[in-house]
Amino acid sequence: MSSEQDSVKRRLQADLTTAMKARDEITTSTLRMVRAAITTAEVAGDEAVELTDEQVVAVLQSEAKKRAEAADVYEQNGRDASAARERAELEVISRYLPAAMDDDELGAIVDEGIAAAAASGAEGGRAMGQVIKAVRERAGAAADGARVAAMVKTRLTG
Repeated sequence: MSSEQDSVKRRLQADLTTAMKARDEITTSTLRMVRAAITTAEVAGDEAVELTDEQVVAVLQSEAKKRAEAADVYEQNGRDASAARERAELEVISRYLPAAMDDDELGAIVDEGIAAAAASGAEGGRAMGQVIKAVRERAGAAADGARVAAMVKTRLTG
């Protein structure tokens, strides 16, 4: 159990306690939901495991994505109050996510991945999987997978 991962969990717990004392209903319910999702991920499978920091961030990203998608669906169906709540939950979760990589920085990594794939003989659509894998390894949690895939596809076909 790394101290980094331990500190993320401790920070979640400390912030939950603070939110409960402040009677901040949105933050309290969101942090409880996030902690439950982390616990669920830890006990999923054949045996319980301690999630690494990267795995905790992956759970947080998954929960953030769920909130964003739900908010969009609620807005499309005219349920503005529900959409606002989902966006408020997304804002709380976002506090614990790493800063997103800007397009220029991500673009440079994508270009390097494309050059490496071309050097190994893969070009065009056949290189896409190889490039995405390389970019995800370098960018880590700072870049959303869909954003990476879209940028790689654009640069490979454009």
